[in-house]
Amino acid sequence: MSLTLEREAIEPLPVLQDNIIWIWSRGSEAVVVDPAVAEPVIQTLQRRNQSLVAVLQTHHHADHIGGTPDLLCQWPEAAVIASEQDRQRIPFQTQPVSAGTRFHLLGVPIDVIDVRAHTRAHLAFFLPDGCSPAEQTPALFCGDTLFSGGCGRLFEGTPRDMHKALQTLAALPECTRVYCAHEYTEGNVQWAHSLRPEDQAITARFREVVELRRRGELTVPSTIGEERRSNLFMRAQSESELGHLRALKDDWKGL
Repeated sequence: MSLTLEREAIEPLPVLQDNIIWIWSRGSEAVVVDPAVAEPVIQTLQRRNQSLVAVLQTHHHADHIGGTPDLLCQWPEAAVIASEQDRQRIPFQTQPVSAGTRFHLLGVPIDVIDVRAHTRAHLAFFLPDGCSPAEQTPALFCGDTLFSGGCGRLFEGTPRDMHKALQTLAALPECTRVYCAHEYTEGNVQWAHSLRPEDQAITARFREVVELRRRGELTVPSTIGEERRSNLFMRAQSESELGHLRALKDDWKGL
């Protein structure tokens, strides 16, 4: 009997240098978030005898949508859910959504949150009831807006946009699991520790992350509570403070 019948989870698939494709499974069905490439996803789902029912796209960058066309060749009925404001840059989307939209996948509700800053049409997908009836811890797919210990670069947005986006995410329940799209934590917390070496929350996280990476383990997902405590960008009190921090991080020569 296939073990996929019992699978209810959100699991990481590391690809490229530091991207993470999230595979959300329930039984024989799966949802994929920001597939940079297709082949590892195809191999994983075929090995599990799972079918792809949807792709969630947080934004248009190639390392987030690059695998979607080939996934659609394999599973042409899969929905592609993306920002209606990015139809030109994500032309294969089949279910355009916008901030405030609620839809359902794998039997649970998903809320769409506007987190423009990294790009002008960036979305986050929030699962307030968790990924399944058996796993009810809230979950957040936030792409490149909120990272573990950091935030995305401001390619198409402003410090004001990012401050607003992070404060919106900070208002989510602190137990919410944060599924970001890159494994950047060690560099982020090393930078934060260099700025705030006396900060106990940052120091504790820095030590924990260094040990995890030494063992070859991922540091994600994090939680909203952890980000509130030790993420300098989420702790920023104003858009000007966030902009200053972003400029410092952009010029930092560490990891």
